[in-house]
Amino acid sequence: MTSPSTALLTDHYELTMVRAALASGTAFRRSVFELFSRRLPVGRRYGVVAGVGRALDALEHFRFGDEEVSFLASHKVVDDTTAEWLSRYAFSGDVVGYGEGDLYFPGAPLLTVEGTFAEAVVLETLLLSIYNYDSAVASAASRMTLMADGRPCIEMGSRRANEYAAVAAARAAYIAGFASTSNLEAGRTYGVPTTGTAAHSFTLLHDSEEQAFIAQVAALGQDTTLLVDTYDIEQAVRTGVRITEGRLGAVRIDSGDLVAAAKEVRALLDELGATHTRVIVTSDLDEWQIAALSGAPVNGYGVGTSVVTGSGHPTCSFVYKLVARASSDAPDAPLVPVAKRSFHKSTVGGRKYAVRRRDAKGVAEEELIGIGADPEGDGNDRPLLRQLVSGGEVVGRESLAAARERHEAAVHELPRDAFKMSRGEPCIPTVFLDESGQVTTNPYERS
Repeated sequence: MTSPSTALLTDHYELTMVRAALASGTAFRRSVFELFSRRLPVGRRYGVVAGVGRALDALEHFRFGDEEVSFLASHKVVDDTTAEWLSRYAFSGDVVGYGEGDLYFPGAPLLTVEGTFAEAVVLETLLLSIYNYDSAVASAASRMTLMADGRPCIEMGSRRANEYAAVAAARAAYIAGFASTSNLEAGRTYGVPTTGTAAHSFTLLHDSEEQAFIAQVAALGQDTTLLVDTYDIEQAVRTGVRITEGRLGAVRIDSGDLVAAAKEVRALLDELGATHTRVIVTSDLDEWQIAALSGAPVNGYGVGTSVVTGSGHPTCSFVYKLVARASSDAPDAPLVPVAKRSFHKSTVGGRKYAVRRRDAKGVAEEELIGIGADPEGDGNDRPLLRQLVSGGEVVGRESLAAARERHEAAVHELPRDAFKMSRGEPCIPTVFLDESGQVTTNPYERS
């Protein structure tokens, strides 16, 4: 089965720019675009890169077939020359970027796309829509898993997002340390572990809570999780323990004062001899509530709305800007830096290279960004850029397991300040170096 084209997941002006560039003769001028963020969301100490794998998949399917070209031509978005060029479109350039699951800081070149102006500019909206959302979810999920301190988090926010965004959210949360998702499409498409048992409606369907529990245990086994707050929590716990003879897998609490309820339920379970029964809590959790529950006898968390909406920051405000272009249309023309000087929207011209400087103990100290040249290493720097696409061919695809491992390792590099829930600045500074290796102005400190 042929995968659908991703070519129209873009903005109108991307193609009108190509149309004008083809007419002016500048469409095939070699260009370098950069995807980055000027700042972190207010109060965040770090961000998480996610969406790399999805972006690579989308790039492979970025093709203008007969249906796409016909739509554009009939709506006068493109002229005949542009339509002909689009019908043959296939990205032939190079892409380098941060590995999925790694951390990012303001000004870091998360993705660098080099090709002709025309073939690179049309990717702007597609790449930003994937990176902005997936990274927002992963950044929020990372804070939640940090606060959970080893206790599993379950992503269960599908009903709070667009149906396709829900699948992307489950994938991004998994990269940032979530243990599983309720979303079955995320399981089928990406291999994210799925889990789930029953909602309150299942209890209400039956004549009594006991009948509902008996039916669930009969179907799913004694290791299932019973939802115990439909009527009376204490009575529900007693019923669940009794019908499983103390071998109940878990109980879930979805309302009320979760700290108090968890303590009471844990004490009751222990009193009844169900010492191995786990306590799972849900109900509009976020990283602050998870942190507040750290001292409660909770074994796991179900998180919905907060994770799929980036916990108040549903986008990372990434931008995709031209930072260098050839000095002329000649094939061997050298690249020259270009930059915006707009108030609060300035950019740094030139191709960037990035390493994370670490101290002797492996703790991150700075994000070093070299303009036009790799920063000179001190023996303990970690290179951050990976080759993702070479000559139009995807070469950087990797497993979700690799992205999860990268995220875990990157978080362990951070200084202690990164783990504070209070608002603060990025936990390490971004330092720009010119071609001679000298520290230069960082405009993102002011924008």
